[in-house]
Amino acid sequence: MEDLYLKKTFNSPEVEFIAGTGALSLEGRSIPEDPGEFFERLIDWINAYFLKPAEKTEVSIKLEYINSGSSKYMLEVLRILKINYDSGKDVHIKWYFEEGDESIEELGLHYEQTIQIPFEHIEYY
Repeated sequence: MEDLYLKKTFNSPEVEFIAGTGALSLEGRSIPEDPGEFFERLIDWINAYFLKPAEKTEVSIKLEYINSGSSKYMLEVLRILKINYDSGKDVHIKWYFEEGDESIEELGLHYEQTIQIPFEHIEYY
């Protein structure tokens, strides 16, 4: 399976999904004009990846900002992770938030409570 790498832009986060190691990361801001178009590529890749995943999947999410359109799709990504977690796959989510950024911190807590999968919440400076 090919890795997925999307370069960070002003409107969309950097995406680095490495199938062989199970390291999936999103970093930056997520305010694309068409969040469906952006996130469908990620969702398709993740669904294909979980047909034959690495022994451990570690998902790192480090967002500066996410708009409501992107948030809906992020929840869908997390639901796919939850389904695979519930089926016994080793899935670990790291949610990063900048010191003092209560909105991103609370969003991570909200996602964790909504999908019922443990997150590791990591504050950075």
